[in-house]
Amino acid sequence: MTNVPDIQRPPRALVDALAKVGTATAAGELHLMGLRDTQIRGPVPHTKGRSIAGPALTLQFMPKREDVYGASEYDDPEKQLHRHVLYNAQAGDVVVVDARGDMASGVFGEMMLTYFAGRGGAGVIIDGCIRDCSEAMKLDLGYWIRGGTPNFHTQTNLMPFGVNVPIACGDAFVMPGDIILADDDGVVVVPIAMAEELLARASKHTEWEEFSKLKLSQGADLRKYYPLSAAAEEEYQAWRRDQDAKAARPGVPA
Repeated sequence: MTNVPDIQRPPRALVDALAKVGTATAAGELHLMGLRDTQIRGPVPHTKGRSIAGPALTLQFMPKREDVYGASEYDDPEKQLHRHVLYNAQAGDVVVVDARGDMASGVFGEMMLTYFAGRGGAGVIIDGCIRDCSEAMKLDLGYWIRGGTPNFHTQTNLMPFGVNVPIACGDAFVMPGDIILADDDGVVVVPIAMAEELLARASKHTEWEEFSKLKLSQGADLRKYYPLSAAAEEEYQAWRRDQDAKAARPGVPA
C-alpha cells in the first residue's frame, strides 16, 4: 500500500479572505514583503473569469525510467502516484503539478478530474497538459494549464514520482499547503507564514485603489490619485468615513 502525506491546511476563513485578493495585488505586495517572484509561469488560464484560492496538493513528475516506472504500473493502479495526490483532496484544495512543461503528456483525464471535482476541488495548476479537454472543461473546476494532449503520461516520457513534496512548478517554488491564488492574470504562490500579513496589506491596497479608480473614472489627475499621493490622503480618509457610515445604515447604498 502506498502511503503519501496529507497537507496542513490553513484556516478556511483566511483562504476565503485571500480569495478576494487578485493575483496582481498579491504578487505586488509579496514583492514588497521580500519575495522577489511568486508567479507560476507556463500554465495559463483556460477557464476565463474564474478566480480560486486554496491550499496546494503537490505532484512531481520526473523523466521516465523503465526500471523505476514500467508497464507493470498499469497492472496495479495503486502504484500510480498521480492518483494518490487526489485521494486526500478536500473541498477547496488546489492540485499543483510539476510536469516539466511537457506538451505531450496528459497528467489527468476526465475520470480523475471528475473525481477531484466530486471531492470539491477548486482547480488544477499544471505545468503541462491534461486529456479529454472538452469533457474536463464541463466540470466545476478552474484550469491553469499549458494545453491539451491525446496522450496519457506514461505513453510518453514522464512518470509521477512524488506527492505532497516541495516542487518547482513553472519556475516557482511550491510547498505542500502553500496557498495558491489564481485568476485571469495567472497564478501566485502565497507562503502560509506570510498569508496574514499579505491579507492585511492587500486589503488596505484594495481599498485605496477603489477610491483612486473612482476619481480616475471622473477624469481626476493621475499624478495625484495613482498611486495615491499625500495630497489626496485627506480626501481619501473622508471617503472612507463616508463609506463606513453608509455601511452602518441598512438600505443605504455604499
